[in-house]
Order: sequence, then C-alpha cells, then structure tokens
Amino acid sequence: MMRRYKITLAYDGTAYCGYQRQENGVTVQQRVEEALEYVNQSPVVFHGCSRTDAGVHARGFVGYADLDKPIPPANFVRAMNARLPPDIRIMRTAIASSTFNAQYDVKGKEYRYFVYNAPILPPHLYPYWEHERIPLDVKAMQDGAARFAGSHDFKSFASVSDRIPESTVRDILSFTVRKAGPRVVFAVKGKGFLYKQVRAMVGFLLRVGTGAEKPEAVTDILNAAKPRTARVPSAPGRGLFLWRVWYR
Repeated sequence: MMRRYKITLAYDGTAYCGYQRQENGVTVQQRVEEALEYVNQSPVVFHGCSRTDAGVHARGFVGYADLDKPIPPANFVRAMNARLPPDIRIMRTAIASSTFNAQYDVKGKEYRYFVYNAPILPPHLYPYWEHERIPLDVKAMQDGAARFAGSHDFKSFASVSDRIPESTVRDILSFTVRKAGPRVVFAVKGKGFLYKQVRAMVGFLLRVGTGAEKPEAVTDILNAAKPRTARVPSAPGRGLFLWRVWYR
C-alpha cells in the first residue's frame, strides 16, 4: 500500500547547485532521491516546498515522498540518514494524508539571513555568514525592514527568471533585524516569496545600513513596482537559511 511521508530536511547548501534537480551540477533533491530509491528499492520523486538557490541552506525544509514499501517513520529516518551525505539530514518524518502537498499547503515560511559586521570574519563562519566590514546602522535597517510588512507588489525586488508568477504581490507577515555584538540577523516571515526576493530585500537593507540609502527608499521602490535594477542588489546565497515552514 502506497504511503505518503512528510519529511523535514536540514542541509548545508555550500556544495550544491541549489535544491532542485538540474543537469549542470549536484543538487539536494538529487541526493535525497538517491537515498529514497535505496530505501524504497525503486525510484521515488521527492517533492519539496520550494526551490532554494545555490549555496543557500535550510534548517526546516519540508517535502514529501510516496513509498510503496512503507517503513515506520523512526526506521525511515535512520535508513535515510545512513545513505545521505553528512551535509544533508532528515530531521523528522511522519505519515501524511495522501492529499498533503508540501508546496501548495504552505501557510507561511520564515527565512533568516546572517551577517557578521566586523573587520574580520572568523573562517568557520564563512559558509553561513555574509561579511560586512562597514559598521551598520541597525535602527535604520529596522525602519526599512518594517516598511516591507504587509501586502505589496514586490516586482522591484524580484529577479527575472523562468519562474514567472501570475502576480508579484506578496504578503510579508513580519520582518525584524536584530544585532548581538557583530552578529546581525534578519528574520522575515511571509505567506510566499518571489524568486530571490529575500536576498534582494536583505541586499537593499544592507545599503540602508551602510548609509547608501534611506529607510524611506523601501517605500518608494515598492510603490514604483518597476522591474528590479542594480539599485537593489542581491545578498549572497551563503547567508540565507530557509528556517521554518508551517502548514494549515
């Protein structure tokens, strides 16, 4: 009897060309499906909640897979982690409804972006923290981040790609910026995000933090709703984590 497994992954994206399978490099989905095929003894498709880019990490990535050789969830976790590389881990799994969809049943997602604001970046943080040497104005960035909250047209903060959405309007539930010593953490929650939207929002807030832009510019750019320009840079992928996904 076919069973659907809801699977929560954590992974270090440094060595991968993103989550989704592609021809030009190794991806997280490829490695997960290889392990699934071994456990199920036949090919299995892993359906993820979103597509993270090259170098982006995840703490709570959710997906599902249908297995025709069902095993208890605890045994499934052990078997999968025994086959996966150490930079990808199954954190937990559960038997799900046959109608569960990891992408379309999402109620919201939280992303976090990590910036180390000091002259020197400790090397062990390099794969996971963006380095900004110029002192950042946290209050200005907090002001700018708050302006993203609500429902807006984020066309000016989206990258052009083959992922063409029907609408560029998205709902941001909250966006906070916190600093502890040299560590600055951006945390944004939303019902959904455009391609590279989070990295673009953080990239622009870093410009606000260095004084290159004013917080009020966030509102101006949102209201313009024009195609993204060089004024809105994309923060590097390595500082970004898909932190949490929650469902209805």
